[in-house]
Amino acid sequence: MTVKEYNNAVDIYSDGIYRFAIKHLRNEMLADDVVQETFAKVWQKHEDIQGSKVKSYLFTTAYTSILDVIKKEKRSGDMENVSQQQAGSSDIPNFDIQQHLEQALNTLPEVQKSAVLLRDYEGYSYDEIADILELNASQVKVYIFRARKSLKAYLKRIDILV
Repeated sequence: MTVKEYNNAVDIYSDGIYRFAIKHLRNEMLADDVVQETFAKVWQKHEDIQGSKVKSYLFTTAYTSILDVIKKEKRSGDMENVSQQQAGSSDIPNFDIQQHLEQALNTLPEVQKSAVLLRDYEGYSYDEIADILELNASQVKVYIFRARKSLKAYLKRIDILV
């Protein structure tokens, strides 16, 4: 990949990677770190990356960085404390569908959550998601189906409670 292709990739994909990271991490500073780390890793290997494959490489790198951050935060307990504080911050029921959807997404396994976010929020094809998550397209379809089924069941339970 040339320097020009790298700069174009930064312009085109940095917002998408940030949105992808923020949906997983729910922390702007950590999402910024993931974006920066992703592009730093791509720059280190820019000579070995084909310009046409940069999108897949970027999101795969971002995905592994996100998983590393989640593992690190779980070890330190920071993300668990934040989630518990947000969940227990008020006894008044909140009927915000976006908040409920975020909670539902957080119940999914990471691979299902990533597949749904890439498909439904970012609009990637099954083949592109397969490249990013290092799966085959059939596995991606199964993960998305299971995730949507879980989300639907979760939201139905919320509907009953409300």
